[in-house]
Amino acid sequence: MIVAFGTVNVDMVTVVPRLPGRGEAVKGRDHQLFPGGKGANQAVAAARAGAKVMLVASVGRDGFADVALAGAKALGIDLSRVRRAESPTGVQMIAVDPAGENLMIGADAANRATRVEQLDGLLRPGVTLLTQSSLGTIEVEKAIRAARASGARVVWNAAPAGPVAEETFTASDVVIVNQHEARGHAALFGLPADFRAFAEAAAARWATMVVVTLGSDGLIAARPGEPTLVGRPPPVAVVDTTGAGDALCGALAAALDRGETVETALRQGLAAGALACRETGAQSSFRDLAEIRRIAAAVTLEPA
Repeated sequence: MIVAFGTVNVDMVTVVPRLPGRGEAVKGRDHQLFPGGKGANQAVAAARAGAKVMLVASVGRDGFADVALAGAKALGIDLSRVRRAESPTGVQMIAVDPAGENLMIGADAANRATRVEQLDGLLRPGVTLLTQSSLGTIEVEKAIRAARASGARVVWNAAPAGPVAEETFTASDVVIVNQHEARGHAALFGLPADFRAFAEAAAARWATMVVVTLGSDGLIAARPGEPTLVGRPPPVAVVDTTGAGDALCGALAAALDRGETVETALRQGLAAGALACRETGAQSSFRDLAEIRRIAAAVTLEPA
């Protein structure tokens, strides 16, 4: 089982002719509301990829709460540990340009009420904790330490990059970062800026698998004592990259949770991320395990 510990938001998405610069207003013709937040997104991605999932998070008591949880509820994800907070449900405002690139502004709101105590009794051997730094480092660090102590697997999307205890990396089984986050963690810990060198140095230093995602260029995965792997996804027509990283994290965690090899998990993560770029929105673009497996067969994964 996967326990997803993270943020839940409503995504307000507007397609714009170009992303605005500082102090500039750029308008789209319309907007759409989608369930979002990295915690909910990764929970939904893992469930679509075949995992049994529980979401541990917080939402408000407002009308946005039902929108934010709609995707998870539709898939039968266990929501019994979702707390109702007095603050409003978190919101992420997203502008998407014609190339599928995005700009985001968000409000944590109810997500700030999420506490590690909501995980009590859930973490044990055979469980995978899937979490992200978007919830805030204090509660995430506590959750990762608790998971390590309980014998649960930890898949940590260390995003966004920021001050975090080095022990959090060593307590994780898999650390996933994108290019921006890799640079941030490299600067924080005095590691190489080159992505492959960062992944290899970080994996050796923290004795964990480190995955650096590279957008359309795929990923680099380094493990202590193992060859570094480079993965390249199949080409897709990109409409919106929102949620692609979450799709990768969820599918990769789901594969590991059901006992697949690291190589299979990386292939399926890349396939899920590529598939998620084909439609507007995050959760609405995630695909099921059958399609992920079909696309994963075209993923190139080889030693660096």
